[in-house]
Amino acid sequence: MSLFVDTSVWSLALRHDAPDRVVEVRALIGALEHGDPIVTTGLVLQELLQGFSGPRSRELILDRFSALPLLAPDRSDHVAAAEVRNICRRSGLQIGTIDALIAQLCIRYSLMLLTTDQDFTSAARHLPLKLWRPSRK
Repeated sequence: MSLFVDTSVWSLALRHDAPDRVVEVRALIGALEHGDPIVTTGLVLQELLQGFSGPRSRELILDRFSALPLLAPDRSDHVAAAEVRNICRRSGLQIGTIDALIAQLCIRYSLMLLTTDQDFTSAARHLPLKLWRPSRK
């Protein structure tokens, strides 16, 4: 199963003081080292570019993301993302527009979402959203 890595994990992994003790960062590093399929979307790339400053950071991000397949949401994804957000709202959960679209892309393409964002954990209780979980040994 392909892995969709949320901005929250990429942001931690790209920091100079990357907390490699964060299990999600270790999972990302492992997936990259093993050549596991990882996909992203333009919104994640945009959020990272907006969050890191300087040309060196920009080039690092663009270089790292150049090898990743980029999912482009279409009209039906935006319509479905609105329904994702409405389902969550009816359940008492407010999620952002971008998070709703990311959840929709993961659902549509049967992707495993790697994230540290607890909003996705809450949303997964109401949606067929597959979240990466650390394996229990």
